[in-house]
Parts: sequence; structure tokens; C-alpha cells
Amino acid sequence: MGDSVFPLNYLPLGKKARVKALISVGSTRRRMLDLGIISNTEVEALQKSPSGDPIAYCIRGAVIALRSEEASQILVEEIY
Repeated sequence: MGDSVFPLNYLPLGKKARVKALISVGSTRRRMLDLGIISNTEVEALQKSPSGDPIAYCIRGAVIALRSEEASQILVEEIY
């Protein structure tokens, strides 16, 4: 993936990334901001639910489950 920016829902489990942009709007954007998902926040993909959606992420020390639809609105860059 290199230095490219991609949606959070493509982050492999066990990998970390840094938030680069939040492209959601309205109440969804407000919720993401309230959860602390802002530029340069570190995010780690922890585990998927048995059905594959939602995925649990570690964000600012808290484990937060996001649906793929929500995670696709968060652009990140993988940390190596």
C-alpha cells in the first residue's frame, strides 16, 4: 500500500494507520469527531465480527466497532 491513502475498512487486521481525512458529512461526521477520529489519530484494526462487519478498532485507547460503511468514510495511511 506504500504511502497511499485508502479507506479504513481496507486496513488489514493487526495493522496500524494514521487518519488523513474524514469525508463523511452530517451526523455521521459529528459522531466520528466525537469518537476522536481526527487528523493524525492512530488507529489499529483489532478484529472482525463473525459476519465480517463491523470491525473493532483501537482508537485513542478505546475499542470502537465501526461498520464497513462508516469506516469507508475515513481515509488513512498505513504506519510501517
